[in-house]
Amino acid sequence: MHIIRYLIAASVFVFAGFLESAEPDQDWPRWRGPQDNGSIDAGSYPVNFDADNELWRTPLPGKGCSTPIILQQTIFLTAPVKGNDAVLAYDWSGKQLWQATFGQENAGRHRNGSGCNASPMSDGDSLFVYFKSGTLAALDLDGSIRWKSNLVEQFGPDTLYWDHGTSPVVTEQYVVMARMHHGESWLAAFDRNSGEMAWKVARNYETPQEGDHGYATPLVIQHAGREALLVWGSQHLTIHDVVDGKAVWSCGNFNPESKKLWPSVSTPVVVGDMAVIAFGRNDRGIPRLHGIRLSGNGDVTETNHVWQRDDIGTFVPSPAAYQGRVYLVRDRGEVECLDPATGRTIWNATFPKHRANYYASPLIAGGHLYAPREDGVVFVANVADSEFKLLSENNMGEPVIGSPVPASNRIFIRGEKHLFCLTSSP
Repeated sequence: MHIIRYLIAASVFVFAGFLESAEPDQDWPRWRGPQDNGSIDAGSYPVNFDADNELWRTPLPGKGCSTPIILQQTIFLTAPVKGNDAVLAYDWSGKQLWQATFGQENAGRHRNGSGCNASPMSDGDSLFVYFKSGTLAALDLDGSIRWKSNLVEQFGPDTLYWDHGTSPVVTEQYVVMARMHHGESWLAAFDRNSGEMAWKVARNYETPQEGDHGYATPLVIQHAGREALLVWGSQHLTIHDVVDGKAVWSCGNFNPESKKLWPSVSTPVVVGDMAVIAFGRNDRGIPRLHGIRLSGNGDVTETNHVWQRDDIGTFVPSPAAYQGRVYLVRDRGEVECLDPATGRTIWNATFPKHRANYYASPLIAGGHLYAPREDGVVFVANVADSEFKLLSENNMGEPVIGSPVPASNRIFIRGEKHLFCLTSSP
Protein backbone atom coordinates (compact mmCIF):
# COMPACT_ATOMS: atom_id res chain seq x y z
CA MET A 1 0.00 0.00 0.00
CA HIS A 2 0.33 2.38 1.29
CA ILE A 3 5.73 9.70 1.36
CA ILE A 4 5.02 13.22 0.61
CA ARG A 5 3.31 11.77 -2.29
CA TYR A 6 5.15 8.61 -2.32
CA LEU A 7 3.56 6.55 0.11
CA ILE A 8 0.85 4.33 -0.60
CA ALA A 9 1.85 2.81 -3.73
CA ALA A 10 1.32 0.48 -2.45
CA SER A 11 1.12 -1.99 -1.36
CA VAL A 12 1.15 -5.03 -2.92
CA PHE A 13 0.09 -7.28 -5.91
CA VAL A 14 1.32 -10.35 -7.77
CA PHE A 15 0.62 -12.73 -10.68
CA ALA A 16 -0.02 -16.12 -9.16
CA GLY A 17 -2.14 -18.50 -11.16
CA PHE A 18 -2.26 -21.00 -8.34
CA LEU A 19 -4.22 -18.50 -6.27
CA GLU A 20 -7.18 -18.31 -8.65
CA SER A 21 -10.56 -18.72 -6.96
CA ALA A 22 -13.19 -21.11 -8.22
CA GLU A 23 -15.42 -18.03 -8.47
CA PRO A 24 -13.04 -15.29 -9.57
CA ASP A 25 -15.34 -12.43 -8.53
CA GLN A 26 -15.61 -13.73 -4.97
CA ASP A 27 -12.04 -13.23 -3.77
CA TRP A 28 -9.59 -10.33 -3.85
CA PRO A 29 -6.53 -12.01 -2.31
CA ARG A 30 -4.04 -9.18 -2.65
CA TRP A 31 -3.82 -5.44 -3.12
CA ARG A 32 -4.35 -5.24 -6.90
CA GLY A 33 -6.59 -8.28 -7.15
CA PRO A 34 -6.31 -11.81 -8.55
CA GLN A 35 -4.77 -10.60 -11.83
CA ASP A 36 -2.60 -7.90 -10.20
CA ASN A 37 -4.05 -5.23 -12.45
CA GLY A 38 -6.61 -3.45 -10.26
CA SER A 39 -9.62 -4.63 -12.25
CA ILE A 40 -12.33 -7.25 -12.54
CA ASP A 41 -14.61 -7.82 -15.53
CA ALA A 42 -17.76 -9.42 -14.19
CA GLY A 43 -20.33 -8.06 -11.76
CA SER A 44 -22.74 -5.22 -11.12
CA TYR A 45 -21.26 -2.71 -8.71
CA PRO A 46 -22.77 0.36 -7.00
CA VAL A 47 -22.54 3.83 -8.53
CA ASN A 48 -24.28 6.10 -6.01
CA PHE A 49 -23.27 5.87 -2.35
CA ASP A 50 -21.87 7.96 0.50
CA ALA A 51 -21.13 7.76 4.20
CA ASP A 52 -24.87 7.69 5.04
CA ASN A 53 -25.90 5.23 2.34
CA GLU A 54 -24.06 1.96 2.77
CA LEU A 55 -24.96 -1.65 3.37
CA TRP A 56 -22.91 -1.50 6.54
CA ARG A 57 -19.96 0.19 8.15
CA THR A 58 -17.79 -0.92 11.02
CA PRO A 59 -15.40 1.21 13.09
CA LEU A 60 -11.68 0.55 12.85
CA PRO A 61 -9.40 0.60 15.92
CA GLY A 62 -6.72 2.88 14.47
CA LYS A 63 -5.38 4.60 11.40
CA GLY A 64 -4.01 2.30 8.74
CA CYS A 65 -3.55 2.96 5.04
CA SER A 66 -3.38 -0.59 3.69
CA THR A 67 -6.00 -2.02 1.35
CA PRO A 68 -8.20 -4.87 2.65
CA ILE A 69 -8.25 -8.27 0.99
CA ILE A 70 -11.17 -10.70 0.71
CA LEU A 71 -11.12 -14.48 0.93
CA GLN A 72 -14.15 -16.76 1.24
CA GLN A 73 -16.41 -13.82 2.17
CA THR A 74 -14.09 -12.77 4.98
CA ILE A 75 -12.40 -9.35 4.95
CA PHE A 76 -8.86 -9.04 6.31
CA LEU A 77 -6.98 -5.82 6.96
CA THR A 78 -4.13 -4.42 9.02
CA ALA A 79 -4.57 -1.62 11.56
CA PRO A 80 -3.01 -0.54 14.85
CA VAL A 81 -4.78 -1.75 17.99
CA LYS A 82 -3.89 0.20 21.15
CA GLY A 83 -0.54 1.16 19.64
CA ASN A 84 0.34 -2.31 18.39
CA ASP A 85 0.49 -3.72 14.86
CA ALA A 86 -2.50 -5.96 14.22
CA VAL A 87 -4.44 -7.97 11.67
CA LEU A 88 -8.25 -8.00 11.87
CA ALA A 89 -10.87 -10.22 10.25
CA TYR A 90 -14.53 -9.31 9.57
CA ASP A 91 -17.38 -11.46 8.34
CA TRP A 92 -19.68 -10.63 5.43
CA SER A 93 -21.96 -8.56 7.68
CA GLY A 94 -19.12 -6.45 9.11
CA LYS A 95 -18.83 -8.26 12.44
CA GLN A 96 -15.28 -8.60 13.72
CA LEU A 97 -14.26 -12.24 13.91
CA TRP A 98 -10.79 -11.96 15.43
CA GLN A 99 -7.70 -9.84 15.78
CA ALA A 100 -4.06 -10.85 16.05
CA THR A 101 -1.62 -8.36 17.53
CA PHE A 102 2.14 -8.08 17.28
CA GLY A 103 4.68 -5.60 18.66
CA GLN A 104 4.54 -1.84 18.99
CA GLU A 105 3.52 0.13 15.91
CA ASN A 106 6.04 2.36 14.17
CA ALA A 107 3.63 5.14 13.26
CA GLY A 108 3.73 6.96 9.95
CA ARG A 109 5.56 10.23 9.30
CA HIS A 110 3.44 11.50 6.42
CA ARG A 111 -0.03 12.88 7.13
CA ASN A 112 -1.49 10.04 5.07
CA GLY A 113 0.92 7.42 6.34
CA SER A 114 0.76 4.79 9.05
CA GLY A 115 2.67 1.82 10.36
CA CYS A 116 0.16 -0.33 8.46
CA ASN A 117 0.70 0.81 4.86
CA ALA A 118 1.59 -2.61 3.47
CA SER A 119 -1.46 -4.66 2.49
CA PRO A 120 -1.96 -8.28 3.53
CA MET A 121 -1.97 -11.02 0.94
CA SER A 122 -3.20 -14.59 0.90
CA ASP A 123 -2.31 -17.81 -0.91
CA GLY A 124 -5.77 -19.19 -0.14
CA ASP A 125 -4.71 -21.00 3.03
CA SER A 126 -2.72 -18.38 4.95
CA LEU A 127 -2.28 -14.65 5.41
CA PHE A 128 1.05 -12.83 5.09
CA VAL A 129 1.53 -9.36 6.53
CA TYR A 130 4.28 -6.80 6.94
CA PHE A 131 4.48 -3.65 9.08
CA LYS A 132 6.73 -0.61 9.14
CA SER A 133 8.04 -1.86 12.49
CA GLY A 134 9.73 -4.70 10.59
CA THR A 135 7.34 -7.49 11.59
CA LEU A 136 6.78 -10.07 8.85
CA ALA A 137 4.28 -12.77 9.81
CA ALA A 138 2.21 -15.67 8.53
CA LEU A 139 -1.21 -16.43 10.01
CA ASP A 140 -3.77 -19.16 9.56
CA LEU A 141 -7.19 -17.97 8.44
CA ASP A 142 -8.53 -18.30 12.00
CA GLY A 143 -6.02 -15.71 13.23
CA SER A 144 -3.48 -18.12 14.70
CA ILE A 145 0.05 -16.82 14.19
CA ARG A 146 2.06 -19.49 12.37
CA TRP A 147 5.37 -17.64 12.53
CA LYS A 148 6.73 -14.13 12.79
CA SER A 149 10.09 -12.42 12.45
CA ASN A 150 11.39 -8.89 12.41
CA LEU A 151 13.32 -7.81 9.33
CA VAL A 152 14.48 -4.55 10.91
CA GLU A 153 16.09 -6.49 13.75
CA GLN A 154 17.65 -8.96 11.30
CA PHE A 155 18.85 -6.61 8.58
CA GLY A 156 18.89 -3.16 10.19
CA PRO A 157 16.47 -0.24 9.95
CA ASP A 158 15.27 0.99 6.60
CA THR A 159 16.27 4.52 5.64
CA LEU A 160 13.23 5.40 3.56
CA TYR A 161 12.48 9.09 3.76
CA TRP A 162 8.76 8.42 4.12
CA ASP A 163 6.66 5.49 5.25
CA HIS A 164 7.18 1.93 4.12
CA GLY A 165 4.75 0.91 1.36
CA THR A 166 5.99 -2.38 -0.11
CA SER A 167 3.75 -5.39 0.55
CA PRO A 168 4.74 -9.06 0.74
CA VAL A 169 4.21 -11.25 -2.32
CA VAL A 170 3.91 -15.02 -2.51
CA THR A 171 5.42 -17.48 -4.95
CA GLU A 172 4.69 -21.20 -5.10
CA GLN A 173 7.22 -21.78 -2.29
CA TYR A 174 8.06 -18.51 -0.64
CA VAL A 175 6.83 -15.23 0.75
CA VAL A 176 9.08 -12.50 -0.65
CA MET A 177 9.90 -9.04 0.63
CA ALA A 178 11.85 -6.23 -1.02
CA ARG A 179 13.59 -3.31 0.64
CA MET A 180 14.89 -0.52 -1.57
CA HIS A 181 16.42 2.43 0.21
CA HIS A 182 19.68 4.28 0.75
CA GLY A 183 22.11 1.66 2.04
CA GLU A 184 21.92 -2.06 1.40
CA SER A 185 18.86 -2.83 -0.69
CA TRP A 186 17.75 -6.42 -1.00
CA LEU A 187 15.20 -8.99 -2.07
CA ALA A 188 14.59 -11.89 0.32
CA ALA A 189 12.50 -15.07 0.30
CA PHE A 190 11.13 -16.93 3.32
CA ASP A 191 9.56 -20.36 3.53
CA ARG A 192 5.79 -19.94 3.62
CA ASN A 193 5.30 -22.61 6.27
CA SER A 194 8.24 -22.04 8.63
CA GLY A 195 9.41 -18.48 7.97
CA GLU A 196 13.01 -19.66 7.49
CA MET A 197 14.95 -17.50 5.07
CA ALA A 198 15.60 -19.36 1.81
CA TRP A 199 17.68 -16.69 0.08
CA LYS A 200 18.55 -13.01 0.19
CA VAL A 201 20.17 -11.11 -2.68
CA ALA A 202 21.54 -7.59 -2.80
CA ARG A 203 19.89 -5.14 -5.18
CA ASN A 204 22.04 -2.02 -5.06
CA TYR A 205 22.32 0.69 -7.69
CA GLU A 206 23.98 4.10 -7.64
CA THR A 207 21.28 6.74 -8.12
CA PRO A 208 20.84 10.48 -7.59
CA GLN A 209 19.55 11.55 -4.17
CA GLU A 210 16.50 9.54 -3.06
CA GLY A 211 16.39 7.66 -6.37
CA ASP A 212 17.24 4.48 -4.48
CA HIS A 213 14.12 4.79 -2.29
CA GLY A 214 11.39 2.39 -3.40
CA TYR A 215 7.80 2.00 -2.23
CA ALA A 216 6.44 -0.26 -4.99
CA THR A 217 5.59 -3.94 -4.57
CA PRO A 218 7.17 -6.72 -6.67
CA LEU A 219 5.05 -8.75 -9.07
CA VAL A 220 5.08 -12.50 -9.57
CA ILE A 221 5.07 -13.11 -13.32
CA GLN A 222 5.92 -15.76 -15.89
CA HIS A 223 9.24 -15.18 -17.68
CA ALA A 224 10.59 -17.60 -20.28
CA GLY A 225 7.97 -20.10 -19.15
CA ARG A 226 8.97 -20.00 -15.49
CA GLU A 227 7.75 -18.29 -12.34
CA ALA A 228 9.76 -15.11 -11.72
CA LEU A 229 9.76 -11.87 -9.73
CA LEU A 230 9.47 -8.47 -11.42
CA VAL A 231 10.97 -5.73 -9.24
CA TRP A 232 10.80 -1.98 -9.86
CA GLY A 233 12.95 0.38 -7.82
CA SER A 234 16.26 2.24 -7.68
CA GLN A 235 15.55 3.39 -11.25
CA HIS A 236 15.88 -0.18 -12.56
CA LEU A 237 13.39 -2.84 -13.58
CA THR A 238 14.68 -6.37 -12.89
CA ILE A 239 13.46 -9.95 -13.17
CA HIS A 240 14.65 -12.53 -10.64
CA ASP A 241 14.60 -16.32 -10.55
CA VAL A 242 12.31 -17.39 -7.70
CA VAL A 243 14.52 -20.36 -6.83
CA ASP A 244 17.58 -18.39 -5.72
CA GLY A 245 16.75 -14.71 -6.31
CA LYS A 246 19.36 -14.32 -9.04
CA ALA A 247 18.69 -11.45 -11.45
CA VAL A 248 18.20 -12.86 -14.95
CA TRP A 249 17.03 -9.69 -16.71
CA SER A 250 17.52 -5.97 -16.11
CA CYS A 251 16.54 -2.67 -17.68
CA GLY A 252 17.87 0.76 -16.71
CA ASN A 253 18.08 4.27 -18.20
CA PHE A 254 14.90 5.58 -16.61
CA ASN A 255 16.55 8.80 -15.41
CA PRO A 256 19.26 9.72 -17.92
CA GLU A 257 19.20 13.36 -16.75
CA SER A 258 20.06 12.27 -13.17
CA LYS A 259 17.13 14.11 -11.61
CA LYS A 260 17.17 14.16 -7.81
CA LEU A 261 14.28 13.20 -5.51
CA TRP A 262 12.77 10.68 -7.93
CA PRO A 263 11.85 7.66 -5.77
CA SER A 264 9.88 4.71 -7.17
CA VAL A 265 6.35 4.83 -5.78
CA SER A 266 3.74 3.67 -8.28
CA THR A 267 3.73 -0.08 -8.94
CA PRO A 268 3.97 -1.24 -12.57
CA VAL A 269 1.12 -2.91 -14.40
CA VAL A 270 1.75 -5.70 -16.92
CA VAL A 271 -0.33 -6.25 -20.06
CA GLY A 272 0.87 -9.14 -22.21
CA ASP A 273 4.64 -8.77 -22.55
CA MET A 274 4.59 -5.04 -21.79
CA ALA A 275 5.22 -3.43 -18.40
CA VAL A 276 3.98 0.15 -18.00
CA ILE A 277 6.15 2.09 -15.55
CA ALA A 278 5.00 5.40 -14.07
CA PHE A 279 8.00 7.39 -12.89
CA GLY A 280 9.25 10.96 -12.57
CA ARG A 281 7.47 13.56 -10.45
CA ASN A 282 4.00 14.00 -11.85
CA ASP A 283 3.15 15.84 -8.63
CA ARG A 284 5.70 18.52 -9.61
CA GLY A 285 4.87 18.66 -13.29
CA ILE A 286 7.73 16.36 -14.38
CA PRO A 287 5.96 13.13 -15.39
CA ARG A 288 7.51 10.13 -17.09
CA LEU A 289 5.76 7.03 -18.40
CA HIS A 290 7.60 4.07 -19.95
CA GLY A 291 6.59 1.01 -21.92
CA ILE A 292 9.10 -1.82 -21.40
CA ARG A 293 8.99 -5.16 -23.21
CA LEU A 294 9.64 -8.04 -20.81
CA SER A 295 11.29 -10.38 -23.32
CA GLY A 296 14.90 -11.51 -23.53
CA ASN A 297 17.57 -12.09 -20.90
CA GLY A 298 20.48 -10.18 -19.40
CA ASP A 299 20.79 -6.41 -19.72
CA VAL A 300 18.06 -5.28 -22.12
CA THR A 301 18.40 -1.53 -21.50
CA GLU A 302 19.34 -0.78 -25.10
CA THR A 303 16.61 -2.90 -26.70
CA ASN A 304 13.47 -3.10 -24.54
CA HIS A 305 12.47 0.55 -24.08
CA VAL A 306 9.55 0.51 -26.53
CA TRP A 307 8.03 3.93 -25.84
CA GLN A 308 8.26 6.87 -23.44
CA ARG A 309 5.95 9.76 -22.56
CA ASP A 310 7.09 12.92 -20.81
CA ASP A 311 3.70 14.66 -20.84
CA ILE A 312 1.67 12.27 -18.65
CA GLY A 313 2.32 10.05 -15.66
CA THR A 314 1.41 9.40 -12.06
CA PHE A 315 3.49 9.61 -8.91
CA VAL A 316 1.56 7.76 -6.19
CA PRO A 317 -1.50 5.98 -7.67
CA SER A 318 -0.62 2.80 -9.53
CA PRO A 319 -2.09 2.21 -13.00
CA ALA A 320 -4.91 -0.25 -13.63
CA ALA A 321 -5.36 -2.47 -16.69
CA TYR A 322 -8.75 -3.42 -18.11
CA GLN A 323 -9.60 -5.26 -21.32
CA GLY A 324 -6.15 -4.69 -22.79
CA ARG A 325 -5.88 -0.99 -21.96
CA VAL A 326 -4.04 0.86 -19.21
CA TYR A 327 -5.75 3.51 -17.08
CA LEU A 328 -4.05 6.23 -15.07
CA VAL A 329 -5.65 8.33 -12.38
CA ARG A 330 -3.04 11.00 -11.93
CA ASP A 331 -2.19 12.76 -8.68
CA ARG A 332 -4.47 15.73 -9.37
CA GLY A 333 -7.37 13.78 -10.84
CA GLU A 334 -6.55 13.68 -14.54
CA VAL A 335 -7.56 10.38 -16.15
CA GLU A 336 -5.79 8.78 -19.10
CA CYS A 337 -6.65 5.67 -21.12
CA LEU A 338 -3.66 4.26 -23.04
CA ASP A 339 -2.70 1.59 -25.50
CA PRO A 340 0.08 -0.29 -23.61
CA ALA A 341 1.74 -1.47 -26.82
CA THR A 342 2.37 2.04 -28.17
CA GLY A 343 1.78 4.41 -25.25
CA ARG A 344 -0.76 6.27 -27.39
CA THR A 345 -3.59 8.06 -25.56
CA ILE A 346 -7.00 6.67 -26.48
CA TRP A 347 -8.91 9.27 -24.44
CA ASN A 348 -8.34 11.53 -21.46
CA ALA A 349 -10.56 13.32 -18.98
CA THR A 350 -10.43 15.10 -15.62
CA PHE A 351 -12.32 14.70 -12.37
CA PRO A 352 -13.61 17.97 -10.81
CA LYS A 353 -10.72 20.15 -9.66
CA HIS A 354 -9.94 20.28 -5.96
CA ARG A 355 -6.96 21.07 -3.75
CA ALA A 356 -6.87 17.47 -2.43
CA ASN A 357 -4.69 14.86 -4.16
CA TYR A 358 -5.23 11.23 -5.15
CA TYR A 359 -3.23 8.65 -3.20
CA ALA A 360 -5.34 5.50 -3.58
CA SER A 361 -4.84 3.42 -6.71
CA PRO A 362 -7.90 3.20 -8.95
CA LEU A 363 -10.18 0.20 -9.31
CA ILE A 364 -12.12 -0.84 -12.42
CA ALA A 365 -15.04 -3.18 -11.66
CA GLY A 366 -17.69 -4.16 -14.18
CA GLY A 367 -16.71 -1.29 -16.45
CA HIS A 368 -16.83 1.34 -13.69
CA LEU A 369 -13.74 3.27 -12.63
CA TYR A 370 -13.56 3.99 -8.87
CA ALA A 371 -11.15 6.76 -7.87
CA PRO A 372 -10.93 7.91 -4.22
CA ARG A 373 -9.53 11.36 -3.47
CA GLU A 374 -7.60 11.76 -0.23
CA ASP A 375 -10.39 13.82 1.40
CA GLY A 376 -12.78 10.86 1.08
CA VAL A 377 -14.67 11.74 -2.10
CA VAL A 378 -14.95 8.68 -4.35
CA PHE A 379 -15.66 9.31 -8.02
CA VAL A 380 -17.28 6.69 -10.21
CA ALA A 381 -17.04 6.87 -14.00
CA ASN A 382 -18.08 4.58 -16.83
CA VAL A 383 -15.11 3.48 -18.96
CA ALA A 384 -16.63 0.39 -20.59
CA ASP A 385 -17.62 2.05 -23.87
CA SER A 386 -14.20 3.35 -24.96
CA GLU A 387 -14.98 6.72 -23.45
CA PHE A 388 -15.23 8.45 -20.10
CA LYS A 389 -18.53 9.38 -18.47
CA LEU A 390 -18.61 10.68 -14.89
CA LEU A 391 -21.45 8.94 -13.07
CA SER A 392 -21.26 10.04 -9.44
CA GLU A 393 -19.36 11.85 -6.69
CA ASN A 394 -19.65 10.15 -3.31
CA ASN A 395 -18.44 11.70 -0.04
CA MET A 396 -17.45 9.09 2.55
CA GLY A 397 -16.99 11.72 5.26
CA GLU A 398 -13.40 10.78 6.14
CA PRO A 399 -10.06 10.43 4.33
CA VAL A 400 -9.65 7.45 2.00
CA ILE A 401 -6.10 6.32 1.15
CA GLY A 402 -6.51 2.57 0.58
CA SER A 403 -7.76 1.30 -2.77
CA PRO A 404 -11.39 0.17 -3.24
CA VAL A 405 -11.97 -3.60 -3.31
CA PRO A 406 -14.71 -5.45 -5.28
CA ALA A 407 -16.28 -8.80 -4.41
CA SER A 408 -19.66 -10.36 -5.21
CA ASN A 409 -21.20 -7.11 -6.44
CA ARG A 410 -20.04 -5.21 -3.35
CA ILE A 411 -17.43 -2.49 -3.06
CA PHE A 412 -15.41 -2.25 0.15
CA ILE A 413 -13.77 1.07 1.04
CA ARG A 414 -11.36 1.46 3.91
CA GLY A 415 -11.57 4.97 5.35
CA GLU A 416 -9.46 6.48 8.09
CA LYS A 417 -11.99 5.48 10.75
CA HIS A 418 -14.36 2.94 9.19
CA LEU A 419 -14.61 0.04 6.80
CA PHE A 420 -17.57 0.58 4.45
CA CYS A 421 -19.51 -2.04 2.49
CA LEU A 422 -21.45 -0.67 -0.49
CA THR A 423 -23.91 -2.38 -2.80
CA SER A 424 -26.44 -1.51 -5.48
CA SER A 425 -29.20 -3.28 -3.59
CA PRO A 426 -28.94 -2.80 0.20
